[in-house]
Amino acid sequence: MQEYERPDDLLEKMLRKGPIRVLIVAATLPIVGGQTVQAERLRQRLNLEPNVVVEIQSVNPVFLPRLQRIKYIRTAITSARYLAELMMRIPAFDVIHVFSASYTSFVLSPTPALLVSLLFSKPTILNYHSGEAEDHLSRWKRTAVPTMRMFDRIVVPSKYLVEVFERFGLHAEAIFNFIETERFKFRERNFQCPVLLSNRNFETHYGVDNTLRAFRIIQNAISGARMIVVGDGPQREQLLNLAKELCLTNIEFRGAVNPDKMPGIYDEADIFLNSSIIDNMPLSILEAFSSGLPVVTTGAGGIPFIVEDRKTALVIGVNDPNELATSALELIRDQQLARDLAHRARNEVNRYRWAEVKKRWLAVYEELTR
Repeated sequence: MQEYERPDDLLEKMLRKGPIRVLIVAATLPIVGGQTVQAERLRQRLNLEPNVVVEIQSVNPVFLPRLQRIKYIRTAITSARYLAELMMRIPAFDVIHVFSASYTSFVLSPTPALLVSLLFSKPTILNYHSGEAEDHLSRWKRTAVPTMRMFDRIVVPSKYLVEVFERFGLHAEAIFNFIETERFKFRERNFQCPVLLSNRNFETHYGVDNTLRAFRIIQNAISGARMIVVGDGPQREQLLNLAKELCLTNIEFRGAVNPDKMPGIYDEADIFLNSSIIDNMPLSILEAFSSGLPVVTTGAGGIPFIVEDRKTALVIGVNDPNELATSALELIRDQQLARDLAHRARNEVNRYRWAEVKKRWLAVYEELTR
């Protein structure tokens, strides 16, 4: 395991040579997702430290907005603008910290940042977040794996992804996503008129369709049950049509919600449902933990690394809306179980507090600038 210097020694060194300038390359609003949230929160928190200065370079800069409404033209002009901004900004920074998803996104976002960084001899971090890593690396083995080896460090948010990368001969280290627990109101729930919550983007691998099917079963058992669905994406119309086909009532599709408003939505709900088929380390589960929401989730991907069945959540198989509904109904009918899960889950979130995550990032930045 990687050894790190004591925080006091690290801070002394960094202060002695001046602040390290870090450019985080990541998606920004209006794109809503876990990487957007983590990048912005990382920027805000790190800029409170005297030994580091952090800025964000958007991978989706807004440029000629009317033309950006046209699908293929949008990709062309956004990519051109993004590359131009990389060329202008990267020379001024000491470390280039690149957030990454998978597949085509990996080509369009991290790869240009890597190439420009190499041009200016800047150390780079690949901060890879996608739960689809294994499929991505298998399908794109001849291009993605060699490209990743060109980064100075690979950092992932879970031990699950560390294991995936090892299978492809890539060394990665885990630095967890962090959760600002103080932003969320922890409270115990009662389930007289239960409100269920889904907070995942509308993409096939998140299985939101199974959450809707499970809600149909729950409604048949409890007529007053409600559901809030947060998210947007390519499956939007398909999911809206499915809700109609299932004759769902008392369901609200809230669309993409600004992260600053999400604590209030968690506070409205009683149970969090997650039916993802492929996943990594969902920030939404940690946010539910922080809010006192008992969680029912599949055990897809890296989820078993952050939850424990019947201790911090109820864990089910993938593609099984019947089991999802049955587990949610168990929590509604056994409120002591729901309370026990919620309290143990709230304690688990302490592993993802900023104080711990900060030490790890500062150590990586310092090592890259020696």
